[in-house]
Amino acid sequence: MKYTLAVLVEDKPGVLTHVSALISRRAFNIVSIAAGYTEEADITRITLVVDVDDQYELEQVVHQLSKLIDVVKIVVLDGTDSVHRELAMIKVACRPERRAEIINLVNVFRAHVVDVNKEAMIIELSGEETKIDALCELLGEYGVREIVRTGRIAVSRGAGAAREN
Repeated sequence: MKYTLAVLVEDKPGVLTHVSALISRRAFNIVSIAAGYTEEADITRITLVVDVDDQYELEQVVHQLSKLIDVVKIVVLDGTDSVHRELAMIKVACRPERRAEIINLVNVFRAHVVDVNKEAMIIELSGEETKIDALCELLGEYGVREIVRTGRIAVSRGAGAAREN
């Protein structure tokens, strides 16, 4: 089962390596990992999606991560109490006579065309993983050349911040 973790860490070189190495040493799979700045200059937020068999293994991951010196806070974000999104950029082969079809399809998904040339177009889409999967599948008939996805990011609902939980 996949679980999303928000891991707040001190913004120091090598911390991301320590976090990912600890999880892989324990033979847990990292499905996606995204790291970036937060509202605090000295804190980085790492959003991890881990694939574990049960709640016990999830607790093991959280327990092991909490032992790392640079880890400030860990929050498990479940689907009901948080908002999950992913960003994708999809390069599609595009003959000029088919551009209108692709643009109409892109508009249905509330995506954006961010680049167009004679032979291809690049589409940007953010949303749930299933939404991105669906658009990728539909664009397949046009000739998808490349797909780049960020992996999941998530934030808890309500006014509180992850550091406060």
